[in-house]
Amino acid sequence: MKQNNEVKKNLLEEQVINIGRVTKVTKGGRHFRFSATVVVGNRKGLVGIGTGKANEVPEAIKKAIQAANKNVCKVSLIDNRTICHEATAKVGRAVVLIKPAKEGNGIIAGGAARAVIELAGIKDIVSKSLGSNTKVNVAKATLEALKMQRTPAKIAALRGKKVEEL
Repeated sequence: MKQNNEVKKNLLEEQVINIGRVTKVTKGGRHFRFSATVVVGNRKGLVGIGTGKANEVPEAIKKAIQAANKNVCKVSLIDNRTICHEATAKVGRAVVLIKPAKEGNGIIAGGAARAVIELAGIKDIVSKSLGSNTKVNVAKATLEALKMQRTPAKIAALRGKKVEEL
């Protein structure tokens, strides 16, 4: 089990979305810490998001990568290039809309949503960020929208039918 996790971690790519400076004001002065948000994925359907805080940036990134590796989830793809259907997800005030696209369209998304989509391995998709554009919340909302995807096989199994009957 432990060896399997190590192999999985080695195959995942990381991309830093956001690094922020957090200030705690005490009577002795200001204490600065850094928070980092990282997306990990293998470009074949596995993707995860994690955040970490530490006194220095490299430590914060390392903690964020560890948190992201714990939160990796599987995204269902069609033809290893696009998603099954349209979906909308909301985290905080950030709302993200994702739609499947024709072959050759590419990734039409910006910022944090693009990082999540690329590391998930999706090649053709249209994404629109509505509401707030906070990087962390947009990334989390994109991941939630990707988790909502249901393949025809999943829907058929839920209904107790075959895929051909749908």
